[in-house]
Amino acid sequence: MSPRRHRFVRCCCAALFILVCATVSLAQQRPLITEDVDIIPPGSVRLQVGIDFFQDAKFPLSGLTGDLTRVGVVGVNVGLSPNVEFQIDGVLQNFLSINRRAANPAINLTVAPNASSTRDVGDFRLSTKIKLRNETRRSPSLGFKFGVELPNSNQARGIGVNQTNAFGLILVGKKFGHEDRLNLFGNLGLGILTAPVNQFTQNDVLLYGIGGLFRLNDRINLAGEVNGRASTRRGNAPLGTEPQSQARLGMQIKAAGLKFDFAGAAGLNHFSPRSGVTFGVTYDSPVIFAPVK
Repeated sequence: MSPRRHRFVRCCCAALFILVCATVSLAQQRPLITEDVDIIPPGSVRLQVGIDFFQDAKFPLSGLTGDLTRVGVVGVNVGLSPNVEFQIDGVLQNFLSINRRAANPAINLTVAPNASSTRDVGDFRLSTKIKLRNETRRSPSLGFKFGVELPNSNQARGIGVNQTNAFGLILVGKKFGHEDRLNLFGNLGLGILTAPVNQFTQNDVLLYGIGGLFRLNDRINLAGEVNGRASTRRGNAPLGTEPQSQARLGMQIKAAGLKFDFAGAAGLNHFSPRSGVTFGVTYDSPVIFAPVK
């Protein structure tokens, strides 16, 4: 089987798996990226689907810059037990409208010199979240999340890096006010990113995030966060492992048994998209299987 046909088969299998999960139900605090400590009910499934638009998205590895549309931003969460949750998330298709390109990219591209756009599947992540302790009146809840990012993308298309990366996060959360009206949560951890063009090299990046949900009423929540990664290297980070950071502010609306969300995003450093918007929907299933006791 040719490499191109093999990649096509892998993408079809990934899409089929997500669609099968979608027929069961709809991942964590959309439209935010920062992870809450809370676990979904054991034996239930949460499915999330969204679409993102980002302006001035930069890809230093390929030298491409443009407006990025991410279609099928999906996440599947499965409650395995009262304190363990398994997650799958990724992007079914990325579309980049090319505005600028470097004269000498660091990698060989299959994008024609006069092409105005390119597209590719996103890299998917498999992760497990463990809640270590519940919140008390004085102290926050604690958790831990670890996982791996798979090399599903094709770096020659200029959007992905096609590398296997690992990460681990400490999760902290605390609720405040009458009936827990304000929910604040934070993440701090380490990501191990393989450097695509530097043999036997990796970049250990600091992962961080602080987010919150404020309940306006039974149907509407305000949502906001700052989330990103910082390189621990002195000087410039290896290509493909650059620091990134963004702020998001949006809203969740519950209607018809679903949770709809939207948010605006603003980049906070040179390598982040300048601005963007995200829209999505979340569905939480009832208990559909016997959880682990």
